[in-house]
Amino acid sequence: MAATDHSQAIKQDSKDYLTTALLQLLEKNPYQSINVSQVVRRAGVSRMAFYRNFDSLDDVLFDYFSTIISERFADIIQHVPPTEKLKSLELFFKDFANTLELSVTQGYEPIIRRVFNENMQHFYNSLPLFEDLKEPEKRYYIKFMSDGVYSIWREWLISDQKESLDMIHQLLATLQNSTLEALKNQQAN
Repeated sequence: MAATDHSQAIKQDSKDYLTTALLQLLEKNPYQSINVSQVVRRAGVSRMAFYRNFDSLDDVLFDYFSTIISERFADIIQHVPPTEKLKSLELFFKDFANTLELSVTQGYEPIIRRVFNENMQHFYNSLPLFEDLKEPEKRYYIKFMSDGVYSIWREWLISDQKESLDMIHQLLATLQNSTLEALKNQQAN
């Protein structure tokens, strides 16, 4: 049993070293210019250690950002009252702004977007607002809003955050509520 614990600890250390190495390389290099050889060399581990833990560099980033973003969303979903959830997302946007900006400039934004959208879908599914919606409208609404929230957040960040986060929050609330009302009216007819 102790040997298994030790080997798991070594495996986790390798994952951590590889993730740290990739993140360090991304600070100065575009994602497309980085390869596995550079990451393992910087991490001080073998290629075999890389492939024991990951299939690709995308997997390294997906694993890392999934953990961070999912923990934050889980906290919002489980501990924040429904009336404050959008405000909590506003704080997430503010806290995560530098990471998104780096992902845009260094070329790995699609990974961030995928993780974000998966978590937004869980977020929207947790809200009682959608209990009256039937499928497939609910599924499409959640996908539409998830992509929309991400796009608004991204635009706000890359346009130098000229508008206040409160204005962005109000815009998102208006879009969410008006779209939801339109869908409910459509289902009623």
